[in-house]
Amino acid sequence: MKKVFYLLLISTILFGCKHKDDNIPTIAFVDAFQDNTIAQAKAGFFDALKKNGYSEDQKTINVIYRNAQGNIPTLTQIIKYFLSQNPTLIATCPSLSTIAAVQNTKTIPVFMMVSPTPTLMKVLDGSGNPPTNLFGVSEELGYIDTSFGLIKQLVKPAGSKINVGMIYNQSEPQSVEALKRISGLAKQLDLNLVSLPVNSSADVQLVTQSLLTKHIDAFFANPDNTVFSSFETIIKTCDNAKVPVFTSEAGLVSRGAVAAYGADMYQWGYQSGEQAAKYLQTKSTANIHWELVKSHVSVYNPKAAELYHISLPANFQPVK
Repeated sequence: MKKVFYLLLISTILFGCKHKDDNIPTIAFVDAFQDNTIAQAKAGFFDALKKNGYSEDQKTINVIYRNAQGNIPTLTQIIKYFLSQNPTLIATCPSLSTIAAVQNTKTIPVFMMVSPTPTLMKVLDGSGNPPTNLFGVSEELGYIDTSFGLIKQLVKPAGSKINVGMIYNQSEPQSVEALKRISGLAKQLDLNLVSLPVNSSADVQLVTQSLLTKHIDAFFANPDNTVFSSFETIIKTCDNAKVPVFTSEAGLVSRGAVAAYGADMYQWGYQSGEQAAKYLQTKSTANIHWELVKSHVSVYNPKAAELYHISLPANFQPVK
């Protein structure tokens, strides 16, 4: 009987500890692919949580992290696995993860980052409303205007008109919308835009090489997940052809682009993390709504600028 008593006592203690651990909030974080640029957003997100008292090191949150490595079926499986674990919230980066999350749950709060607005992601319901469980931080496309306009200011064309090349994934809504905006900007600025579609990262090198045969004077890297994940391939191919790369994504400048005006990736994630911390503190989404990213930066890559003999405006800061 004593043995039975002690076994029951030990079981109760163990169960009590587990139950206590279960009361710690669980953060499920998913990246759609491996990328140094969007990794900055993840770092910012967890730094904001830590500042507000939520840290895995301090055992005040549990963290489940997964990376789909660019595979959409895997991404869907990850979301379904998250749901089986009943997390307190799901954090998504970038847009592919956000779309997958809101397509699979309408109840668990989703905190997005490195994602366009719900309208641009085409996740609105039949009445034109965004998902009621979607929070975090998104971006409109207005910042593209400034970045694309740099090409007109800084590139000296081989001919009378600047030829700008870009690639886009036609299956990504925000990339298609960006192409429409950039096409309009090109007409306003009297630039000749040459664009080619890609289906996946595996196509990027071949399509970029094809683009370069069309005598482009500059390459523009638009907000596109395929461009993000294949950027080193784009840079290498363009540099070999002596074609400078400009972008609207500030995080891509440290990876070889000449310059950009865009959202600060770390601060983007930090802003979303502050929202998530507010939810954890209040256990309510009543006063939380998705919002636009607040922090933008003008940056340039000194090595790329020197390579192409380009002088940037004084308000542009060099990346390390």
